[in-house]
Amino acid sequence: MSALDVLTMGRVGVDVYPLQTGVSLRHVETFGKYLGGSPTNVAVAAARLGHSSAVITRTGDDPFGAFVRDALRSYGVDDRLVGAVPGRPTPVTFCEIRPPDDFPLYFYRQDAPDLEIAPGDLDLAAVTGARLFWATVTGLSAEPSHAAHLAAWQARGRARHTVLDLDYRPMFWADAATARERVRQALAHVTVAAGNLDEVEVATGTRDPRAAGETLLAAGVELAIVKQGADGVLGMTATETVRVPPVPVEVVNGLGAGDAFGGALCHGLLEGWPLERTLRFANAAGAIVAGRLACAPAMPTADEVEAVLSATLSEGAVTHA
Repeated sequence: MSALDVLTMGRVGVDVYPLQTGVSLRHVETFGKYLGGSPTNVAVAAARLGHSSAVITRTGDDPFGAFVRDALRSYGVDDRLVGAVPGRPTPVTFCEIRPPDDFPLYFYRQDAPDLEIAPGDLDLAAVTGARLFWATVTGLSAEPSHAAHLAAWQARGRARHTVLDLDYRPMFWADAATARERVRQALAHVTVAAGNLDEVEVATGTRDPRAAGETLLAAGVELAIVKQGADGVLGMTATETVRVPPVPVEVVNGLGAGDAFGGALCHGLLEGWPLERTLRFANAAGAIVAGRLACAPAMPTADEVEAVLSATLSEGAVTHA
């Protein structure tokens, strides 16, 4: 494979979202079917912003797996690193949509094939050649996926733009202590770590944004990002701390906002933007998707994000050297 701008690795599936909002799944009658899985959505978001992207993952050898590959190609994401695992079903995720802030998820990920990625399955040339490599904490929750992530990071040797999404989902772990141990092990291999308050608490033991950022930097990352919901986003490097306010939005479905933020973060890092501009752009991308129903098909273009930024640029950021 030619060198990619963005290569992600990990969770994939099919999102089945109700077309009626504010209603329990018990009573929903119609659904939409969409591509899902956080690192997969990040690859889609990066492609929508003009970058060459691909995802390392596994599906079942079933119609939903074929749908995943079709959807990836339709969004401009290279699917050549997507394998099929016979006898394992492609994961399906249902959610209830209760705006503005209640979106319970129901994962059907028994024997998830994306956790069957083994070190020997990796195209290490693609991993080391990518300008940005993105992985999530979910991929550390089971073997052989955990070992494969370590192999990928070791091959990259902490190359610039090696990103860990602290995407902690408690239902995928036996306990938080195991997750914390593996996350802290992973932090030694990456240059960027990003997560919300719940996720950074698992990684660092604190919900205080600045203390969490300092702990992540001390663990070896060069950029720590703490998403704080209505309190905006904190970004920290060894020499700079930036706080960016949220972008107002009428929330339709908040589930894809973090993935849009991630794809936009990739864009800002690859463009070499200052930290404040990168975080503002990522915030705006997340807000756009929070105002839409689906995740992957909702990812915005650069022009859409810039339009939102232009409308909200009067909101100031507080920056400390």
